[in-house]
Amino acid sequence: MQDMKRLLKYLGPYRKDMLIGALLIFVETCFELFIPVLIADLIDVGVANGDIPYIFSKGIQMGICAILALITGLLYARFAARAAYGWGAQIRAAQYEQVQKYSFANLDHFDTSSLVTRMTTDVTVLQNAINGGFRPLFRGPSMLIMGVALSFWMSPRLALIFVVCTPVLGIILFFILRKVGPMYGRLQKVVDRLNNVVQEGLTAIRAVKAFVRGEYEEEKFRDVNQDLMDSSQTTFHYAVLNLPAFQFVMYAAIVLIMWFGGNMILHSTLQVGDLTGFLSYVMQVMNSLMMIANVFLLLTRSLASAHRISEVLDEPVLLTSPENARKEIPDGRIDFENVSFKYHEDAQEYALSGVTLHIQAGQTIGILGGTGSSKTTLVQLIPRLYDATEGSVKVGGHDVREYDLRSLRDAVGMILQKNVLFSGTVRENLQWGNPEADDETLWAACRTACADEFLERMPRGLDTDLGQGANNISGGQKQRLCIARTLLKRPKVMIFDDSTSAVDTATEGKIRTALAGLSDVTKIIIAQRITSVMHTDQIVILDDGKIHAIGTHKELLASDPIYQEIYRSQMKGGDEYGSTAAQC
Repeated sequence: MQDMKRLLKYLGPYRKDMLIGALLIFVETCFELFIPVLIADLIDVGVANGDIPYIFSKGIQMGICAILALITGLLYARFAARAAYGWGAQIRAAQYEQVQKYSFANLDHFDTSSLVTRMTTDVTVLQNAINGGFRPLFRGPSMLIMGVALSFWMSPRLALIFVVCTPVLGIILFFILRKVGPMYGRLQKVVDRLNNVVQEGLTAIRAVKAFVRGEYEEEKFRDVNQDLMDSSQTTFHYAVLNLPAFQFVMYAAIVLIMWFGGNMILHSTLQVGDLTGFLSYVMQVMNSLMMIANVFLLLTRSLASAHRISEVLDEPVLLTSPENARKEIPDGRIDFENVSFKYHEDAQEYALSGVTLHIQAGQTIGILGGTGSSKTTLVQLIPRLYDATEGSVKVGGHDVREYDLRSLRDAVGMILQKNVLFSGTVRENLQWGNPEADDETLWAACRTACADEFLERMPRGLDTDLGQGANNISGGQKQRLCIARTLLKRPKVMIFDDSTSAVDTATEGKIRTALAGLSDVTKIIIAQRITSVMHTDQIVILDDGKIHAIGTHKELLASDPIYQEIYRSQMKGGDEYGSTAAQC
């Protein structure tokens, strides 16, 4: 319940709409509860005495009450919709804003599909709780209290039946909620799994078709879809038990009232009109109890969703800017001082161990190593995507933990191993690097990254629409656009995480030559090909999270067995080429 109270704080400007809605429900309930009193008078006075004007008078009063109840109900619907959907929008915005603050370590705690579900399905559950539950939440108790009070006013003896029926209904509701409550949490987890399968299958649809694995993916989807169906059926099988149980108690109450009320009429201790009005209150009170039961079911499910949303909002952001943080990065000098790192505190082994490395501003450094040697992990510590577990990482002579995160990451440009371009035009994607960049600046960055070669052949140039995931251009073209986008940041440090792997060697050479002109930028190149790093000032060999060797291409080729092995495997059969490379 604390999670729900916390989320209600996000009502903000929509709190007023909710309060007005509650007031309208109360007014509507009063009009409806006044109608049975008019019915009783109409029968006992008007019908009994044959007083036609009296009957018309009461009929008009009943019509006015019904119309006013309808008007207030329609007004409530408007205010409730504004409150529900406004509240949902506020919660989604709060979640999205919180996720933007997450470090990579925070993101490791949630699956992407789970975050999507929490921002969509779980928020929708809360909105439905307002739309479907707000009205009965206020109407039910109001009608229950006033209905019972008026029924005691009409006939205290008959009203005792409520005293017997209400505990029975409460016990039924208690056992249903106790059974169903935990099921809603499990149901949302199954929805997470379904979203994960759908997202993975659609994202990799080309690979699925290439490997003819459509049937296998269909079977995966069928399994999780069946699991969702089974979980939903089991959950709602118990959830709907409240309806027959309530109907049984309601009709039992009506039978008892008719029995005892009929005897009272025969003994002249109760009038027919009072019994008719009393039966109207019975229906209203029982319906209000059923409303309250449905509210509890909605609330039970919404509490499960509220808890999942609160997990996103309450996730402690692991990396934040310190107070009085430095905002100016002097230069691109980088120092690793005895750095060790592991992804989880309880991990038994370190991904990086005892790394000490000094890179001067403006240098170009190459990093080589086998798969799993933690090359990417090493460079992710520079823009503080993760924090070093032990030791310190310095940029410009200061520990990265002293810098304002935004300033640090603006000064460190990363071209990631996985190229990410967004829906929109080439221009919109490039302006991620510099929103104020004009066409001349954009084309200059594209020329440096050799992206102008294919953009000039496109009819719309910078205004070419890339579509979702930029699937209408090749992998090498994506890489060149990502390089151009990073160049537009004018960073002091540029990190190329195997970001020219899809580019041909001739184009890679042009890019390397163009980047060499950026003498004031420190460049770190992670690569699998020796040709990508052999011209760098230093080459760092990583092996199992440790620095194995540091040197130039010529030094490592002469002395380091790992480098020699990589060189032989990539340059075999080319003695003339090999001797030329050795001289570089």
